[in-house]
Amino acid sequence: MSNTISGVSAATQQYTDYSSVTSKQAEKKATETTSANNGVVYEKSEPASTNKATYSINKMSDADRAALVKQLKADQANREQQLTSLVHKMMSGQAKTYGQATDMWKFLASGDYTVDAATKAQAQKDISEDGYWGVKQTSQRLFDFACALASDDVDKMKEMQAAVEKGFKQATVAWGRELPSICKDTFDATNKLFDDYYASKEEQEEIQ
Repeated sequence: MSNTISGVSAATQQYTDYSSVTSKQAEKKATETTSANNGVVYEKSEPASTNKATYSINKMSDADRAALVKQLKADQANREQQLTSLVHKMMSGQAKTYGQATDMWKFLASGDYTVDAATKAQAQKDISEDGYWGVKQTSQRLFDFACALASDDVDKMKEMQAAVEKGFKQATVAWGRELPSICKDTFDATNKLFDDYYASKEEQEEIQ
């Protein structure tokens, strides 16, 4: 800044001396040069931060911003609905497989419905501890899908957990009675995975 001011002073002095030859023209030039240089000094004295680009959202109109918020809410609602639908279908599928494995269909259909031996054997395998429709694998699939939708956001994970509960209730209504115990155990195991996730996030915050 001092160098710039010195430059301005030198320029002013130079044109002042020159006025001894052509005083009016020199005085005019000195005034114009001083004004121009003063403008440069003022421009350079502005904080650098004022030249930074602002976030694009600040340039949005109220209508555009409202449209963006609406779209984000719609996307979130769609994710929740996806998970709710998935839970509904998976609980129904698990209950159906359980029924095939345990001859429950005979009871539900007043004994008129039978399952062939091969189907029953496969169903029993599927609902076993490590089977596709077992508690462990089913709850893990539900939780993994919730994680994929929530993108490791705790608040969104809580919304996903609520969606799981909603889907479980829908599956119960569709089933027409209380879901088999394996479905209840799966629901509890899924909630346990959510609880473990929240606990791990709290531990990370404490460490930081």
